[in-house]
Amino acid sequence: MSLWLTGLYLCVLVYLIKGWAKLKRPVLSTKPPVTKVTILIAARNEAEKIHHTIEDILAQDYPKHLTEIIIIDDHSTDNTSAIISSYADRGVTLLQLNEKEPLNSYKKKAIATAIDLSTGELMVATDADCRMGAQWLSSIVGYYEDNDMVMISSPVTYFEEQSLFERLQTLEFGYLIGIGAAFIGNNRASNCNGANLAYRKDTFYEVGGFKGIDDLASGDDELLLQKIAERHPGKIGFLKLREAVVYTYAKPTLQEFLQQRRRWASKSTKYKDKKIVALAIGIWLFNVSLVINTCLGFYDSYFFKLVLIQFGLKHVFETAFLYPIMSFFKRLALVPLLIVLSPIHILYFMYIGLAGTSSKYVWKGRLVK
Repeated sequence: MSLWLTGLYLCVLVYLIKGWAKLKRPVLSTKPPVTKVTILIAARNEAEKIHHTIEDILAQDYPKHLTEIIIIDDHSTDNTSAIISSYADRGVTLLQLNEKEPLNSYKKKAIATAIDLSTGELMVATDADCRMGAQWLSSIVGYYEDNDMVMISSPVTYFEEQSLFERLQTLEFGYLIGIGAAFIGNNRASNCNGANLAYRKDTFYEVGGFKGIDDLASGDDELLLQKIAERHPGKIGFLKLREAVVYTYAKPTLQEFLQQRRRWASKSTKYKDKKIVALAIGIWLFNVSLVINTCLGFYDSYFFKLVLIQFGLKHVFETAFLYPIMSFFKRLALVPLLIVLSPIHILYFMYIGLAGTSSKYVWKGRLVK
């Protein structure tokens, strides 16, 4: 069984390696853009960083008359709304949620409310603690106008790490972004990141928006992608372009990191493609087998040899997958840290697979499930 699970995991990695390689750097048209864009940000207690995000968006080289910026304040208890309001004379629109009844997904409500009031053709979602270069928006719209896509997932990475723990997160996050990109490269969209996601407004309404997935705090990105992929297979692209990268921050503490990942894992129960769910369970069982074989090795040295083979193959194939991804992000110096990350990730993956689907967690000061 252990060898079968190892074979399954290695086959998945080969599939991902091929998927990433299939994605080519697009050559964008030099024609003047014509698409009206609405940038969407849902913010809660982001006073520390949101001004950087707004300044980066205002510094975009995309035509101002084709740009609409809507930021939704989700019941912030700091001065987030005041900071957003200070940019009103520069074209930033502030919306404030005033929900009297508690919701489990305030972010989806915030985004849906903004879309209802938007005037753009293309919705471009990001987060309130993100940074981006001046060509971020023009590269996304250029790709959109040159290709017949209804949704575009674009790259996200961490930066400005302050510790080894944060650098390990950057490497692991690169793995996650690479998985989403590789599946799209193989023409089977499965996951993405809401910090850098664009989709047509009419397509959002065509699939019913967040209806059917609005009971979860998370899923404004992946679950929406899966709804759209079901209706429009082959119409979702990944923009493999450095100008389109969005930068955000790793979590400084283990508790914050685990709360974030529990939130992300909570949406797995709603995945429409049950083959993806079955595959995730198989990978989870592979990680379980590594731990079990390590424990059994104290009683029989055969299992130590077996786990060394498993771990060695895992490390080689994961390095082969991560190398081109981290090269794309210009973070190759982090790849050697995989030898440190890998054993930690085995235990983390086991934990999050259970906790993410069965536990409540705290997010932005709220207890959600």
